[in-house]
Amino acid sequence: MKNCIGLRATRSWGSAGLAAGFVAVALTACGGSDHDDAVMPVPTTPVAVTPQLKLTITATTDFPGTFGTVGAYEQVTGTLAGEVDPKDAHNAIIQDLELAPVNARGMVEYSADFTMLKPKDMSKASGVLRYDAPNRGNILTAPNLTANPGDAIYFERGFVWLFSAWQGDVPKSSAQRLTVTVPVAKNKDGSSITGPYTAELLAGTASPSLTLPGGVFNATMIPYAPESLDNTKSGYLLTRRVNETDPRIPIAPADWKFASCNATDKPFPGTADPASVCLKGGFQPNTLYEVSYVAKDPRVMGVGLAALRDTVDFFRNAKTDAAGAPNPLAGRITATIGQGTSQSGNALKTFLHLGFNRTLAGGKVFDGMYTHVAARQTNINTRFAVPGGGGGVRTDHRAFGQTAPRGLAADYRDDVAGRTGGVMARCQATTTCPKYFLGLSGTEFWQLQGSPVLTDAWGFTDLTQPANARVYYYSATQHGGGTGGLEAGIAYTPAAAVYPRGNMVDFADTFRALFVQLTDWVTVDKQPSPSQTPKLADGSLVRPEQLRFPVMKGNSFPGTGGVALPDFSYRGLYNDFVLLDFGPLYKPQDESGIATVLPPANLGRSYAILVPNVDASTGLPTAGIRNVDVQAPLGTSIEFNYVATPGIVDLVNLTGSYIPFHKTEAARLAAGDARPSLESLYGTQAGYVSAVTKAANTLVSQGFLLQADADRRIARAQSTTILP
Repeated sequence: MKNCIGLRATRSWGSAGLAAGFVAVALTACGGSDHDDAVMPVPTTPVAVTPQLKLTITATTDFPGTFGTVGAYEQVTGTLAGEVDPKDAHNAIIQDLELAPVNARGMVEYSADFTMLKPKDMSKASGVLRYDAPNRGNILTAPNLTANPGDAIYFERGFVWLFSAWQGDVPKSSAQRLTVTVPVAKNKDGSSITGPYTAELLAGTASPSLTLPGGVFNATMIPYAPESLDNTKSGYLLTRRVNETDPRIPIAPADWKFASCNATDKPFPGTADPASVCLKGGFQPNTLYEVSYVAKDPRVMGVGLAALRDTVDFFRNAKTDAAGAPNPLAGRITATIGQGTSQSGNALKTFLHLGFNRTLAGGKVFDGMYTHVAARQTNINTRFAVPGGGGGVRTDHRAFGQTAPRGLAADYRDDVAGRTGGVMARCQATTTCPKYFLGLSGTEFWQLQGSPVLTDAWGFTDLTQPANARVYYYSATQHGGGTGGLEAGIAYTPAAAVYPRGNMVDFADTFRALFVQLTDWVTVDKQPSPSQTPKLADGSLVRPEQLRFPVMKGNSFPGTGGVALPDFSYRGLYNDFVLLDFGPLYKPQDESGIATVLPPANLGRSYAILVPNVDASTGLPTAGIRNVDVQAPLGTSIEFNYVATPGIVDLVNLTGSYIPFHKTEAARLAAGDARPSLESLYGTQAGYVSAVTKAANTLVSQGFLLQADADRRIARAQSTTILP
């Protein structure tokens, strides 16, 4: 890689929020592009105009409860209206920023919703601001102390909890959904920018029409309108197929329209509608439809990353906003930790990768970062970006978010693509890397292509992680967590999934313990536990075809009326990871630029996908953080499940499966199940409680379980009768 020069700028907070000047300091900085040598923008003159922030608090209400010595909390909601300077080198990476409208001060404007939970008496606050990124506008981690009593620890420790919007295509469909308003890019003459766009449409049941933008993950977002409703024009196409690898069958333009329709008073061709597609004969379930068209008016989605940067920086460092309104946290925040789950965790990883963890003054936005069940990055910085997309075996298989590096180290080498530079290349160059945790459930390996963060691109060598990073695999878990040892939370619907759908191994209490470790690493420099991951070197990370499960057969499941479950049969199905080409104007290393090849071209090279190996006796993974229900199991929690619909080749979306152990040794032998019975494992109920207690205490000693959560686990085992 070549050396490249960036700019560090310093500024101070004034009584109006921001001072007017910059002091430029040259430093060496290299970032990623689609070539081996990547160059950061070099400004030629200091920035002369200061972006302004305006804080509006719309409500302050009491939060229920009181918490130790910290006392009562309150909820503060409002908006931050801010500006992004298109001439500032800190923002140069934002796609189409130069085409966004500007105000009289030459600034691009945005407005972001936020919600905050803070001690009423801020002198009792710990100084730690925890930012949780919304997932498609939704607050996934909203404290529910009834359902998750362990979350009280964050209040007892005096955290300030901040949720603010970053995703610019989220509709304001409810008061609880957080949105950010970002600008629409226009040509210099004010006309609409247009470009190719592709989306999948899926019908749960037969339907005359489906709404845009479509897809499993992105369906509720605001769509991009077609440039024309005339679907006979070049670039417009609707196709159908059953599975991802099947040929796409074109549907004649005369048989579909941009319109809404129904089977009663509005039959095909329906009423013209840029946000809906009407199909003659209707959309059929279990069919993948893919619509391509020329879209118009792309949102400058990357402004959401700048909004997040400046929002957290404001609450941490400002005394007042530009108009003199006081920051409710002024002078009380000494450390910041960012957390994102799934899609929003991918977004924080993108935030870090693209250099946004560096404030406009040159400091860190987040001192610590925890990206939870987040294997990939998020497509937020392309023209016609789709931040809410995902990827599966069958649906959204080639979604955006798959070209940016998985490897964390700044010098990560991607031999499949022939590129260098990992997630932390930019932050290392500017000394703004946070102390970083990455958490992976089992689903990330099977469905979301998680193993490339652990090995080289071909899957031959374990990677050494950066000193500021830890990677933790939550053994035997599914993407959304599990029931934590209660079989009643598992659903068995044979029409939808081959095996009982769900998973008994939860990671909520593991996450809490790790978040405390990250906090201690950030605030008092206490080293956290070493990474816990499967490895090639010890055989705990293997290629899917190498996996060998024990025989699992003949058992029945609670709630089925004694109906026997099907024998487990391993198919080796996983989501592959191919090298994609979105065209010459697209920058895959940064997941930025303009996609001109849609659907993207398959370049014929694939990254290695490896999965956690399992114990030959129980079928449970051997590596990672093995929570109580892995060390003292009631059955085999499997990290994937298969769709039961005939003809559909797919994994059940983000979901695992559960095959219970037989209770007695006699029942196990009669069924021919190779796994141990509960009787052979524990003997009696007291033996089960003893095994849970031992596992819980071990996890506490390792820092992977808090004592209060261990006590709850033990109490639950005592109250859950599994044996005489």
